[in-house]
Amino acid sequence: MTHWLRIVSLVLASLALVPAGAHLFSLASKMRLSGEDYLAAQRAYDGWNLFAFIVVGAIAALLWLSMALYRAGEPAIPAIAALACIVATQAIFWTFTFPANQATDNWTLLPENWTQLRRGWEYSHAISAVFNFFAVCLLAIGNAK
Repeated sequence: MTHWLRIVSLVLASLALVPAGAHLFSLASKMRLSGEDYLAAQRAYDGWNLFAFIVVGAIAALLWLSMALYRAGEPAIPAIAALACIVATQAIFWTFTFPANQATDNWTLLPENWTQLRRGWEYSHAISAVFNFFAVCLLAIGNAK
């Protein structure tokens, strides 16, 4: 059972890294955009909220894996740490990213403080990408035999 949980957890954590990584690698370019161009660029992310299913699945799979490994007497620390990393991405999202989305009506309008909101939005995604990457690495280490 833990074999399949390891695979599912690694796949879901890897998929969660995809949008976060895309945000990280586009950060430098997007920080130079004018307001109008930034709003246009943000349309590329329409529909990415569906990745929430991936993140919820990753959290569930990692929780299940952590418990299964612990109960089986196998090393659970990498799975627990990976779970903590994915949960940290959610704390970052709800603390920084989501409020910026709300303040800009999902980046369809630019309030007066839009550059500050953009900075928080972009950096929150970048930091989340690092946590997602660590989660994948931890799972790879935990899966190594």
